[in-house]
Amino acid sequence: MRRKPTPEGWDEYDLETGAHSTYSLHYHLVLVVKYRREVFNEELRDFFREVVNGFADNYGVEIKNLEADRDHVHLLFKATPTTDLAKFINVPKGASARRIRNEYGDHIEDKRWGDSFWADSYCLISTGQVSLDVLKEYVENQRERDDE
Repeated sequence: MRRKPTPEGWDEYDLETGAHSTYSLHYHLVLVVKYRREVFNEELRDFFREVVNGFADNYGVEIKNLEADRDHVHLLFKATPTTDLAKFINVPKGASARRIRNEYGDHIEDKRWGDSFWADSYCLISTGQVSLDVLKEYVENQRERDDE
């Protein structure tokens, strides 16, 4: 951990080191269900979390937080300079869609449009502009909104 100056004093700066690099790569990923269909509940969110955590290590990714609203999910994750972000994003979309269809087909049947589960697009934001604590709080509040 290195320290960085802030107006309030010094904060810890979460840096990783590689053979020839020092980096801090944190991202906020939002995946949306096709046509914003409201399919996520707590059980499906936990299943999706299990699927994503199951293959994140294969891509050099550490999942920091994952929450879902009824029609989209938020992932906060940490990557390495060699992480292929496009592959990491598209693999969970494909793998989770197949597993969700297999495990929760009855729950999502009337909400699906053909074979698609996820929208084709996604939103990926580097989190260097705000602290991870602020983002974690935002993502955690998505669940609270879902419970309302």
